[in-house]
Amino acid sequence: MTTYWAQHAWTGDEVADGVLIATAGGAITSVTTGAAAPPAGAVPLAGLTVPGLANAHSHAFHRALRGHVQRGQGTFWTWRELMYAAAERLTPESYLALARATYAEMALAGITAVGEFHYLHHAPGGRRYGDPNAMGHALIRAAAEAGIRITLLDTAYLSAGFGAEPTAHQLRFSDGSAQAWAERAGELKGDAHTVIGAAIHSVRAVPAGELTTVATALGGPLHVHLSEQRAENEACLAAHGATPTRLLAEHGALGPRTTAVHATHLTDGDIELLGTTATGVCMCPTTERDLADGIGPALAVQAAGSPLSLGSDSHAVIDLLEEARAMELDERLRTHVRGNWTAAQLLRAATGDGHAALGWERAGRIEAGALADFTTVALDSVRTAGAGATAEAAVFAAGAADVRHTVVGGRQIVRDGVHTLIEDVPAALSAAIRQVIDA
Repeated sequence: MTTYWAQHAWTGDEVADGVLIATAGGAITSVTTGAAAPPAGAVPLAGLTVPGLANAHSHAFHRALRGHVQRGQGTFWTWRELMYAAAERLTPESYLALARATYAEMALAGITAVGEFHYLHHAPGGRRYGDPNAMGHALIRAAAEAGIRITLLDTAYLSAGFGAEPTAHQLRFSDGSAQAWAERAGELKGDAHTVIGAAIHSVRAVPAGELTTVATALGGPLHVHLSEQRAENEACLAAHGATPTRLLAEHGALGPRTTAVHATHLTDGDIELLGTTATGVCMCPTTERDLADGIGPALAVQAAGSPLSLGSDSHAVIDLLEEARAMELDERLRTHVRGNWTAAQLLRAATGDGHAALGWERAGRIEAGALADFTTVALDSVRTAGAGATAEAAVFAAGAADVRHTVVGGRQIVRDGVHTLIEDVPAALSAAIRQVIDA
């Protein structure tokens, strides 16, 4: 049993002072306020403590691309070729090292759970490893060794486009059929730090006749890249006479356990379909701006009934506070209106709603019975000094560099800005990326 003393803590409704958070068995057992100083034996957390941040959309191996794919011009489609080249070099061993370091960077940024959209299943050329889930098991182990929770969203990726066979690069991703994918993915097992879910890579990567199989196979969270590119919408209309959202609805792939990622280029009818089915939407503003994809209609889908979550996707930046801030600031640029969301609403997207999208229903809040996952933001850095102990300070002043402590399951993973399980995270990242970029 460990008791933490939070100088200030955001409980979802307000910021309280002198908060004692008692933990045992990985959960919060009690929360009391008004302790002016940490009692004997309590671990002090100076700053503003908030629920752990949930990174609802991640491709761990994309972390190797940061700084290498921002040169010159191009489009999403030219960026994708560089991504394929990096993917081609990964092995289960090098993926473990890269993902472990990437997840450690997330812990340093206050992230306590990640949704890993995992489609890099097989060896180059589509050859099977002795363990058909070697790459997935590497990701699960990486998260455990970095000290954070993972929702492994095992992804069906069967086609290069509507009716097209996988390209040479995409053979690593494909199981050949949805049934074969379901049989392999069905062997994955969850545990105290792992939830197993499914993903439809996109409507262009899973034939329409196989969407239902993927949507129903595993029973956990279901995620899907949706309308990230206008070209996908146009190709879907040509092939099926329906938008990607409509196609997913026709095959039973929308609903409360589904999260649509990006949802950038939607029609009014798409927005209504997502909202009326309570399908969640994960926005990834730093990736969407890095790839010049566009600004998605986050405000409209939320108003229609879709809960919002946030992800760092390609990891051009790993900073969920920046994702929250960017969603509001992007909307301001699009609408010329400020204050589309309150800071508290943005924090909920980054915490409770993000965890719900990943199947961690007991995480994302500081209250008795919740998982003991929380993070503390410094209020005395050059960015936060004078901003006050408020939700606004966390969202609009702070960033990943201001995270001082991260607790997962009651265990302190980050202490005073230092990862407690991995001695030198920058060095680990550098070494892992060299194996991918310089191989």
